[in-house]
Amino acid sequence: MTNHLIFSKINEATLLNWTDINQSPPYREIDCLRAIDQYRAEPEKLSDTAVSALHTMLVYHRLMRHHDVDHLSDKLLDLAKEYDADFPMIETLAQIRQFYRVFQDIKTLDLTDFSMRETDFDQLKSKKMTELKEEINRFFELTRHVSIYSSSKSHPLYHIFKELKEALVELEADLDDGIDLIENRRTGVQTSKINHSVRNIVQLIEDFNEAFPSIFNSEVKQSPLEKLESMVGLEHVKRYMRQYYHYLKYQQDRKSIGFQMIDEPGLHMIITGNPGTGKTTIARLLAEIYHELGLLESKKVIEVNRSHLVGSFVGQSEENTMAYIREAVGGVLFIDEAYSLHRQDQSGSDYGQAVIDTLVSAMTSGEYAGKFAVILAGYPEEMRQFLWANPGLRSRFPEQNFIQLPDFKISELLEIAEEVALQNDYFFTETALNSFYGLIERAKVDDSFGNARTVRDLVMKAIFKKGASISVDDQDDWLDHMHIESKDLAVMDDDQDDSNPMEQLENLIGLSNVKDEVKKLSSFVKIQQTRKDQGLPSVPIQLHAVFSGNPGTGKTTVAKIYSKLLKERGLLKRGHFIMASRSDLVAGYVGQTAIKTKNKIREALGGVLFIDEAYSLYRGENDFGKEAIDTLVDEMTKHNENLVVILAGYKQDMKRFIDSNPGLSSRFKKYFEFQDYSGEELLDIACFHIGRYHYQVDNGVKEYLLEQFSKQVVAGNARFVVNLVEEAIQFQALRLAEADELTETFTDLSIQDFKNAWEQVKGSADE
Repeated sequence: MTNHLIFSKINEATLLNWTDINQSPPYREIDCLRAIDQYRAEPEKLSDTAVSALHTMLVYHRLMRHHDVDHLSDKLLDLAKEYDADFPMIETLAQIRQFYRVFQDIKTLDLTDFSMRETDFDQLKSKKMTELKEEINRFFELTRHVSIYSSSKSHPLYHIFKELKEALVELEADLDDGIDLIENRRTGVQTSKINHSVRNIVQLIEDFNEAFPSIFNSEVKQSPLEKLESMVGLEHVKRYMRQYYHYLKYQQDRKSIGFQMIDEPGLHMIITGNPGTGKTTIARLLAEIYHELGLLESKKVIEVNRSHLVGSFVGQSEENTMAYIREAVGGVLFIDEAYSLHRQDQSGSDYGQAVIDTLVSAMTSGEYAGKFAVILAGYPEEMRQFLWANPGLRSRFPEQNFIQLPDFKISELLEIAEEVALQNDYFFTETALNSFYGLIERAKVDDSFGNARTVRDLVMKAIFKKGASISVDDQDDWLDHMHIESKDLAVMDDDQDDSNPMEQLENLIGLSNVKDEVKKLSSFVKIQQTRKDQGLPSVPIQLHAVFSGNPGTGKTTVAKIYSKLLKERGLLKRGHFIMASRSDLVAGYVGQTAIKTKNKIREALGGVLFIDEAYSLYRGENDFGKEAIDTLVDEMTKHNENLVVILAGYKQDMKRFIDSNPGLSSRFKKYFEFQDYSGEELLDIACFHIGRYHYQVDNGVKEYLLEQFSKQVVAGNARFVVNLVEEAIQFQALRLAEADELTETFTDLSIQDFKNAWEQVKGSADE
């Protein structure tokens, strides 16, 4: 299906109708790359002429991106000739590539400011002629290795370049004569002829620049609005910026014909948005707009944050702030994460408020008022609270000067990913692009998602993974080192676990009732997803759970498997496992518990938050743990489909804990009861760990252990057994060392080793 999809985008007639170098090709670079890639698998789908055209279009696109020497373009032109040498744009692109090097070198030849007068002293004339001669020699050196195809001699650019070099040779000879005359104290320097020659050369340079296709001229600058339009997404912001631009221009035009405004348009701006949404880019474009309209003297942007402004002693913050304000005069002062200037609950030693006061004063009065623009940027909610806490600062920003940048849509992030890959000479195959969609989904778990920044990091990680596993060979196909395939993305997760979570669960000893519950839930999830895919209504899935049981009954182990299972079923984006206890959630003073709990929840988003001994969170109405519970309930509602919480602890304690809070009881519907292990199961666990370390025991040891497990209460269950085996191994080591018997028997554990271990571990457990 993908094959036909690629070729359905490529129309041969459209390909072959591209005959004008001043017009962009009908297909994007990524379309050409994918079409050529697919052509390798299905060569019958395209004619040789069409393939030749695709290779030629790639050269065009590469020339737009790579203004320096690009050896791959030479290879692509050769390939285009192999498929169909008569495709007319091949020669056109070959000529342009040759002239582009000349075009770049000619731009370095700047003679516009040269002028020599008859009345100049001889020493000044000699200096000017010497400097001009050095400029010409430098140009000759730059173009010494430039070769022009013989077929290019019919091109207008060739004739202009030939005439330019001849004029420069003639001028150089005149300069040599003039310098020689002055050195020999003679008169007759042909000042007017030299000036005329210079003006002629300047005109030839202009003629060459005008004859060169303007589409390749990197000196053609985009306006700020054009730059904004070329950005992915941000439609609402683009519309606002167009309106804002025209408003500012309209006021400037009114002013030019005599109208006056008492209230000048405010230039100060607030830009809010989550990470990677383009706040800094928009700030730089605003600076360009202000400068283009003459509202500011320059388009410079002085970028600072709290660390630049806030000092460590009295007076230093004011001094730092004024230094950056002076530097920003005529341009823009951009303060990123501006909300960090005001930190709630900070002691008097925090000097962020001094920065705010100094900034407000400079914006509204004194010698700097109206001479620079302030742009504050940060996360939406943090900036809202920051501005409400600083009414003096908030009043300096007109309500219409608030820009909120939205998060990018997935389709826009994919477009950004393709652009990042292309900038680094890679491209995604269609199937790989679909796989990359899943990577973005997994990364997009909370408001800390870095949008374009995260996507760029993911693309570069994919490129790193590909480059770390292959090498370049002269015989390789050039395309092999450009495409990113699904297999390159499959190794993106360094922590990937190929084990099947259901198999892991089955391999656990005992826990038959828990296994049955997990299997039932897994089957239910699978069927509901299938119904959803078929357009049928699905029953809501309750994933939060309570694991009750004594210590060592496998609650943590099963919780980890549970998280993997939910990830495998597509219900969790990351499926990672975060363990927490009361100390991770509850702080020692008012206001900090909610922050601490939210931070731990943010860490768990996209996975499972496992709270062990959860009943310890509630110790009465006046305990800070109540704040943790309330925060937990609120965050579970907020991140309903992006977080699974498992509460674990003793059965009766957990029942009282859940019943104590209606918010908890309404959100936890799944209960897993972990029963104590039987004597036989504890023996199986012991044998497993003995074999795990490559030890062995005789039947007498097994009979002893089974008898002990059966007649005594084992506090700690599996945890007790693990400690028991490890202690027995230590007692065996002591026994062998004292008897000096380091023979093959060092793999055997005796009954006495386990008796000693039993007394040691049981004694510790009973204390």
